[in-house]
Amino acid sequence: VVRNESETTLHRARRQRTRRMANQNPPSNTQTYGVPIYAVEWIPEVAVRSKIYKDQENSEDVGDKDRENSEDGGESSSSSSSLSSSKSCIVLSGGGGEGRSGIPNVILIIPVDRETNSLPEQPLAKHVIGTDLPYRMTVHPREDGVICALPKSCKLFDWEEIMNSGEDNQAGEESKEVIKELKDVGQQLALAFNQEGSVLAAGGEDGTLRIFEWPSMNTLLNESNAHASVKNVAFSESGKFLVSLGTPLCRVWDVSAAATIASLSKEKDELFGYCRFSVDNAGNEVLYIAANTGRGGSIITWDTTSWIRRRSNVFKNNSITAFNVSADGKLLAIGTMEGDVLIIDSKRMKINQVVKKAHLGLVTALAFSPDSRCLVSVSFDSRARLTAILQTREKRGISLWVILLFVLLYVVSYYFLESKGIIGKNTPFKSTPQDDT
Repeated sequence: VVRNESETTLHRARRQRTRRMANQNPPSNTQTYGVPIYAVEWIPEVAVRSKIYKDQENSEDVGDKDRENSEDGGESSSSSSSLSSSKSCIVLSGGGGEGRSGIPNVILIIPVDRETNSLPEQPLAKHVIGTDLPYRMTVHPREDGVICALPKSCKLFDWEEIMNSGEDNQAGEESKEVIKELKDVGQQLALAFNQEGSVLAAGGEDGTLRIFEWPSMNTLLNESNAHASVKNVAFSESGKFLVSLGTPLCRVWDVSAAATIASLSKEKDELFGYCRFSVDNAGNEVLYIAANTGRGGSIITWDTTSWIRRRSNVFKNNSITAFNVSADGKLLAIGTMEGDVLIIDSKRMKINQVVKKAHLGLVTALAFSPDSRCLVSVSFDSRARLTAILQTREKRGISLWVILLFVLLYVVSYYFLESKGIIGKNTPFKSTPQDDT
């Protein structure tokens, strides 16, 4: 009986969610979700298909009879169909913290319509976390869920747990998956999985850097004096290196040896903020560090063999508050204090696209889609914005210049050879002279 009641409650919550999404305004690339948003990531496709939309399909089957008797049954069916056609989702985390502002602390799952490049007005799922603000998060690259950094501990939330949250999930039931090794360790400011999802790194406000095997949580490194405070961490593409960024420098760690192998120092008035690994056009791994200077935001490119600077590019009058790199390595994105979003060509280090006033306040996080065709930005203004990447015409332009240059060289070469008598004058450029005889 208890099990049947539980299943009935779950199915009712799913039907409510479906009806709620049916009664929305037309789709838009910008939506407001009612809480300050601190973090955003794309949910892996394998998890979307096996954990997110699987539940939606099941809820449709179980609730068919109820929807037939409902006044808005037709709308719900239409909404369910539109949801199933979209197989991309993002996860957001944010809230009002411990105060009595009335703003909940939540994890939101948002479907993304890639055909219209739009976001829905209402989330697909909303999980309330009580008084603990999910300040940072990292998504497992397969199906293991999302880890959120709360004020004192880190917790793992399964996708099904989030999806099963109903309308009355306002008490904020405690997750069963408090990570024992990250319990009562204080606020973690940085979390990251390697690309395989086999290693987890956590950087604390107290300057401690921890590296674990996943999911066993065997400790690979526990360095209490890594930095005064760890601001950001990033694994290399191969997973061999981890970079931790904090005050006053950036350190490079060999993961298997659990030892630091290089220290990357700032120059002049640089303040390091974010770090990301990527691969350049030649296939070589590079490290990007986003910093703020007196002149504006700066992106520094580092060689990952010698660990020396390759170049530094300043984007004047743009104070960087968020940074990320596309999966294909061709694009960089920065969010600014003024709420602007800049998309940058990583090869030329030139701005390809600017979204002025994408947000009303500073941009808190950025995430490229796995196919590098769009970018999600979030902010304290409670908004999420989906920006489609404009396709550059650089290749077409280069081809045209090559053709023009070839034609020019052909004409010049012809007249040069003609003037030397090497070729005759009976050519496509001149008519054949008539004989006088």
